[in-house]
Amino acid sequence: MGGESMTHTAPRGGGTGTGPVGSRTGQRLSGLAVALGLVLFLGGFAWGAVVYRPYTVPTSSMTPTIDAGDRILAQRVDGADVRRGDVVVFKDATWANAPMVKRVVAIGGDTVSCCQDGKLKVNGKEIDETYLPKGTPAEMGNFPTVTVPKGRLFLLGDERGNSVDSTAHLTDAASGTVARSAVDARVDAVVWPMKGMLGRPTGFEPLGALSSPGPLRTITALVIAGAVLVLGGGAYGPIAKRADAARARRASAEPAGAR
Repeated sequence: MGGESMTHTAPRGGGTGTGPVGSRTGQRLSGLAVALGLVLFLGGFAWGAVVYRPYTVPTSSMTPTIDAGDRILAQRVDGADVRRGDVVVFKDATWANAPMVKRVVAIGGDTVSCCQDGKLKVNGKEIDETYLPKGTPAEMGNFPTVTVPKGRLFLLGDERGNSVDSTAHLTDAASGTVARSAVDARVDAVVWPMKGMLGRPTGFEPLGALSSPGPLRTITALVIAGAVLVLGGGAYGPIAKRADAARARRASAEPAGAR
């Protein structure tokens, strides 16, 4: 009858079919990102669980470095690896036989005394203890020179006026020292509240090398990277679906072709 044809052109972009959302390459990359992210995320947590132990510090003997109630992460280490300036977790039968947190100020073979010029002296060198509360002396009172036996440690709290440490055990057979084997871990960071990694005790550098930080930063980076990959890969499907829907709406809004 010569009437106008009612045939319409098909929408561009494949219409609103029920096929897979997004390109095959995009889906594969998305799946790979999620898989890799899970490996990094779970692997980081597993690594952290093997290397670190969490503790809650009940007293203020390490203020201001660690306050009462702070949550810390301590790296599991052998006592033989402990160096001057380290903050360690240890347990000794003569020190209440409970986990305690103190700072190592002298190791086997060192001599330690206080206080000349208001400072701690180790092997004849005055130690600049920048971690102490500002304006406080190195000790509340003097103590005589102690020679630390081999294989043992001399430990003090950073809050010298409120710490039961080696100075409280000077009359013990070991002159207040603790065996290296009593050390369970070395504190790396305060995680709650978020104070971060402990500062380096640079005052001990003239006496020898300091301990290196543990792998906490690397572990944290792995966990964060894994979380980003999982979230990014998981978001591909919804984003591709929205993009397909937007293309379909634009195509359906175009004028129909006529013959």
